[in-house]
Amino acid sequence: MTGASGAQYGLRLLQCLLAARVRVWLLLSDAARIVIETETEVTLPEDEARTASFLCELYGAEDGQLILFGKRDWFSPVASGTGTASSLVICPASGGTLSAIACGASNNLIERAADVALKERRQLILVPREAPYSEIHLENMLKLTRMGAMILPASPGFYQKPQSVEDLVDFVVARILSQLEIEQTLLPPWGIR
Repeated sequence: MTGASGAQYGLRLLQCLLAARVRVWLLLSDAARIVIETETEVTLPEDEARTASFLCELYGAEDGQLILFGKRDWFSPVASGTGTASSLVICPASGGTLSAIACGASNNLIERAADVALKERRQLILVPREAPYSEIHLENMLKLTRMGAMILPASPGFYQKPQSVEDLVDFVVARILSQLEIEQTLLPPWGIR
């Protein structure tokens, strides 16, 4: 998770991944922590170990299911092509993160993990929440798409007749889960009611 607005998307995705019993390696930027506290009722502890324990308890994770890595943990599995992560989702993805990934910067673990995903031809899903998009944002998204990343903007649909903000969040999270080929019940498939 990076510092773009839309912390609700990232937290709901985390909740759904843990409920699906998926093993999660979580990377949080400093700005993401601030946005989480600004946009939600969640207050994260400052240290990584306590943050991981807090999130495990909050979302009912099994022992060892969620591991939180620090922004400079260069020895984490996601920092190397020999790591075993098959997919990387950056949700929400700030414009600055898109830019850094598009130009190959690896100034923190999130950027390095994305660089590894691209070079290893692994699934990389970026969920930008910026609006409106500048020419720079659009060029970076096009460049990343051409590199093999998927750009999945946090743009909820309305055909399911949402009744709450949570329904709008679930729409986007359902699309992410579908791309990850993780069964979800947040949004019925098109044509099924």
